[in-house]
Amino acid sequence: MTGMNENPLDLLPEVLLAASAVLGLLLGAWLPRRRQWLTGALAFVACAAGIVAAAVAAAGPVETAFGESFALDTLTATSRIVILGATLLVLALAMPRLYADPRETEFYVLLQLASAGALMMAGAQDLLLLAAGYLLASVPAYALAGFRKDGPGTEAALKYYVVGALLGVVMLAGVTVLLAAGRTTSYATLRTELAEAPPGLVAAGTLALLAGVLFKAGAVPGHFWVPDTVQGSSAPVAAFLTTVPKIGALAAFHRLAAVPLADAGLPWADLVAVLSVASMTLGNLAAFFQQDVKRLLAYSTISQVGYLLLPVAVAGRTDLDQEALLYYLAGYALTNLGAFAVVCALPDAHTIDDYRGLARTHPALLASLVVCLLGLVGTPPTAVFLGKLEAFSAAFDGGYAWLAVVAAVNTVASLFYYLRWIAPAFLARGPSDTSRTTSGTTAAVAYGAATGSVVLGLLGGTVLDALSGPLAR
Repeated sequence: MTGMNENPLDLLPEVLLAASAVLGLLLGAWLPRRRQWLTGALAFVACAAGIVAAAVAAAGPVETAFGESFALDTLTATSRIVILGATLLVLALAMPRLYADPRETEFYVLLQLASAGALMMAGAQDLLLLAAGYLLASVPAYALAGFRKDGPGTEAALKYYVVGALLGVVMLAGVTVLLAAGRTTSYATLRTELAEAPPGLVAAGTLALLAGVLFKAGAVPGHFWVPDTVQGSSAPVAAFLTTVPKIGALAAFHRLAAVPLADAGLPWADLVAVLSVASMTLGNLAAFFQQDVKRLLAYSTISQVGYLLLPVAVAGRTDLDQEALLYYLAGYALTNLGAFAVVCALPDAHTIDDYRGLARTHPALLASLVVCLLGLVGTPPTAVFLGKLEAFSAAFDGGYAWLAVVAAVNTVASLFYYLRWIAPAFLARGPSDTSRTTSGTTAAVAYGAATGSVVLGLLGGTVLDALSGPLAR
């Protein structure tokens, strides 16, 4: 394709992240071990510059780039800002742990490449680019899951890889089938071609394609990797895997639902609604009696995907779908990373009982944990509260009132396991209190994320107004 829209500046955030990864890899080969943190600083600068570039691009017109394969619209711009902001927070969580590590540079490079893949998925306007973004977001993440090279980390990486490779192949098969059905991979053309294609062929291709997207989102039925991978990987990696790929996948899912599948004549919205109910219900039920805090957060993130699928199910049926999804994603990213930041700040606390007496030893961390966990429930004035409210409103407005009711019931039920974590922290000191150590940087991330969740919730009206722009067609 040789269109006039092949301007590399249209992909400036993605280019900055990829260039930083390559340059960081080269620098890491020459820097001494105690100077490897410079590659992390370079990644930090690339993410910050990418956020600025995304914010500037958001003020421009809605268009497509590189032969209409990449969309430049509100969905892409917001996803860029949220993904890069989340990557910044993960870098802040990881850098204190990795200082002078022999493979410190490799970690930062893998993190940036996986984030770049999520960015490509969010803006993809072509099935081939979506598949490429999936692979770029997946392969570095497999290595990150097993980065510690211990038993749990190796098991985490293996399970993540096996499920990801299987569903990746299924996704590529879906792309092939949809190419056969629509004779193109461009979203804009597929919208008209799929409406005239054989329904069975379109249904088979769509189901296979969505299998890969649901895997990256951590939703049922592609959720099997989540609990074991999150529990076995390090806390910063777990924070990354439950946040950044999810943002790119859900943005991609929304674009698929709103553009190529909009006129396909298939009951895909009903399917998404069923997957939403299955994800939120299974995640909540499995989290009820978990003792390991990372595993509890893993099941929590599965349930959160269920709520995030509400606006996807009604994509194109209401004016609230896009702003509800984007705002909820931003609030979820802050709140989930805040909870994981507390886990990172208390490296010796692995189970709920290990948090016993936290109110006396680290009251500020407990306050952040309470804000984040109750925020995940949807307690005002946090951002997730308004995000859920918008998602429920979108479901009502789009004709899925029953789905909003089921989601509300699941929200109330989720309060139980979050309170199971919070309650022991207010009790008398436990036996593991004396072994706890905290990191100032990770604690600062916890405070900042909790505060950001509240501030974003208070500024919700202003932010929502900026998220309602049209999709690129």
